Amino acid sequence: MRWLVVGANGMLGQDLVSMLKERGQDVDAADRAELDITDAASAASGVVGYDVVVNCAAWTAVDDAETQEGSAFTVNAVGPANLASAARAAGARLVQISTDYVFAGDASTPYAEDAPFAPKSAYGRTKGAGEWAVRANTDDYLIVRTAWLYGAKGNCFPKTMVKLLADRDSLTVVDDQVGQPTWTVDLADLVVRLVEAEAPSGTYHGTSSGQTSWFGFARACVTAAGFDPERIAPTTSEAFVRPAPRPAYSVLAHDSLTAIGVVPIGDWEERWASSAPSVLSVP
Repeated sequence: MRWLVVGANGMLGQDLVSMLKERGQDVDAADRAELDITDAASAASGVVGYDVVVNCAAWTAVDDAETQEGSAFTVNAVGPANLASAARAAGARLVQISTDYVFAGDASTPYAEDAPFAPKSAYGRTKGAGEWAVRANTDDYLIVRTAWLYGAKGNCFPKTMVKLLADRDSLTVVDDQVGQPTWTVDLADLVVRLVEAEAPSGTYHGTSSGQTSWFGFARACVTAAGFDPERIAPTTSEAFVRPAPRPAYSVLAHDSLTAIGVVPIGDWEERWASSAPSVLSVP
C-alpha cells in the first residue's frame, strides 16, 4: 500500500509520516512546494500511483480566517475538493482531517458524528465546506474530525503554557471551554488503524476520551514540567476575547469507531502522561 501525506510539514503530518516509515509502509511526504492542493492540476498529477492520500494541509489560523475567509476557503474547501476529485480518478482512498469547529459548541453531551453543522467562525465554515466537498467528489473517503491537538513537532498549547509560566509568576486560563486534548501521535495511529481496518467511508472522531477545560489542561501541562499548578488561575472567555469565537463545548463522541470495532483513543489524562516527556522535551 502506497501512502501520500499532504501537508506533511505540519505537526500531525510529520508524526504520521514518521509512524508510517517506522511501520515499514511505503510513504511519500508532500507539502505545498510538491503538491498545491488549491490547484486542480497539481492535485490531479500529485496523487497518481497512491492507494491512500491523507490531507493534513489546512488553513489553521483561526483568528486570521475571520478577516481572510476567502483565502481560508481556498485552502480548507477548494483544496479538499481538488484532492477528492483527484483521488477518485486515481482510485485512491482520501483521508480528510477536519475539526470540532464545524459544530456550534453549545451542546452539553458529546457531539455525534452526524450532528448538524452549525459553525460560529469563518474557520469552522470553511472546514465544514471542505467536508461537504469531499463527500460530493468521491465515494471512497474517511473524514476524521479532531480537536485540541498537541505534539512534539510544532507549536502547541502545552509548550506555550510552560514557556509563559517560565517567565511569569502566574497565568490565567479560560475554564469555561471544554474539550479533549489529543496527541498527534495518537491521531496518526488512529488514521492508520482506520485505513488498515478498511473502515467504511464516513465520518469518524479522532479525539482522546474524557474531557477537561483549557484551565484543567494547563494545570496538567505545567505540573508535568515541574511547576506548581497553583500558579495557574481560572478565567472566563468573556475576559479573554479573541477575534474568532471558540466553541464552549468541543467534546466529540466516538460511536462510529466502536460500531466498526476500532478502539477510540484513550483517556486524555493517561495519554498526556505518556506524551508529555516527548512533547515538552522539544523546543
